Amino acid sequence: MSNTKNTQESQDSQESRNSRNTSKTNDNQSAKSRPSPMEVLRQARGQLAELTGMEAESVSSFEQTEEGWALEVEVLELERVPDTMSLMASYQVELDPDGQLTGYRRVRRYERGRSDARRGGR
Repeated sequence: MSNTKNTQESQDSQESRNSRNTSKTNDNQSAKSRPSPMEVLRQARGQLAELTGMEAESVSSFEQTEEGWALEVEVLELERVPDTMSLMASYQVELDPDGQLTGYRRVRRYERGRSDARRGGR
């Protein structure tokens, strides 16, 4: 009887260690499966280009949010001569934690050669 009890305790102890190791492994795998910030940037640019047909020229803002990621991407909408007269646009892009695009919208259009108007009466 004592031998059976020791065997059961040994099995319980092993299962407990396995459970802890599995939990650590799952945590490590989920951390490894999350895309890096650079991967998120590349995915966002590629997905936006695929949806709009316009290539992203730059990313002017990038941050991690509770829902995933938020970016502002600058896009050439209409090429003109001279280049300073080309029409640009800023798109606000939202992605889930895995880097998949969940939404976008154009927030501003401007000529490439024009700077933002000063704010606050300066």
